[in-house]
Amino acid sequence: MTTLPIAANPLQPLIDAFDWVLVGFHDTVGLSWGMSIIALTVVVRTLLIPLTLKQFKSMQSLQRLAPEIKALQEKYKDDKQRQQQEMMKFYQENKVNPFGSCLPLVLQMPVFFSLFYMLRKDLKIDICGPEAVIAAKAHEVGKTITTIGCQEVKPGSATFGFIPDLTFHATGGVLIVLLVLYVGSQLLSSVLMSVTADRNQRFIMIALPFVFVPFIQSFPAGLLVYWITTNLWTVGQQYLIRRSAGMPVRGAPAAAGAPAGAAAAVAAPKAKPEKRSKEKDPPAAENGKGKDAASASRRATPPPPPRQRKKKKTGRRR
Repeated sequence: MTTLPIAANPLQPLIDAFDWVLVGFHDTVGLSWGMSIIALTVVVRTLLIPLTLKQFKSMQSLQRLAPEIKALQEKYKDDKQRQQQEMMKFYQENKVNPFGSCLPLVLQMPVFFSLFYMLRKDLKIDICGPEAVIAAKAHEVGKTITTIGCQEVKPGSATFGFIPDLTFHATGGVLIVLLVLYVGSQLLSSVLMSVTADRNQRFIMIALPFVFVPFIQSFPAGLLVYWITTNLWTVGQQYLIRRSAGMPVRGAPAAAGAPAGAAAAVAAPKAKPEKRSKEKDPPAAENGKGKDAASASRRATPPPPPRQRKKKKTGRRR
């Protein structure tokens, strides 16, 4: 009787691909391991650009429909279940995915976990291997190959900037700095991405970095380097797209059409009284000014007649 082999890590193909790219950046291009992780982040985010454009389209759609969404929420505010039903129906009728803006984030999760496993073993072997040396050292200190860092095996081999070991979780001041950079960059990117999102989505995106903190503090430091880099990429990408005339986000201000439309509607009635006042004022002004001018001219006319009479009298004498 044959036994089926135990299934390998389903992310192993992705792990192997990322490991190959990182080794290429390090060995061929000559980048440090930390810079190789940053370069890999740029490659991944570049491949996700088409999905990012779809993300903005989804955000624009939500923004355009914001007044109607708010009206539905207000209408069924006392019945949350009915409110959710009506909202889902509304999204289906308008062909809008309320979670479309989260798509790039969701698709990055396999990348995130692949890097996690790669830093724990595969990349660790590339940095301070071979595997037998790491296993022997781990056995000496009562650890395994996945729980020992390269700093204990080959000091300085996985150093990057102020980070002593990319393959091991950070501690002390290094951890605090990395967490501050992570939360700050994540909040900044979330705020930029949620400008056109509804309230629930905005809340979720802002809360995510704080939800992840208890978990990522035990992750390899190299993973935090990846996450901080991708957040900074998002910030720069958002800025460029919002300033680019040809990108879909250019139409985003039109989504604020609710306030703009209201302002235009308020401005329109104000324009009419001005026209009416211009039409009515001239006659009144003419009448008033005409009477004043007539009375003024009458008052001013008495002096000339005597002069004219004198001239006429002189003519008669001649």
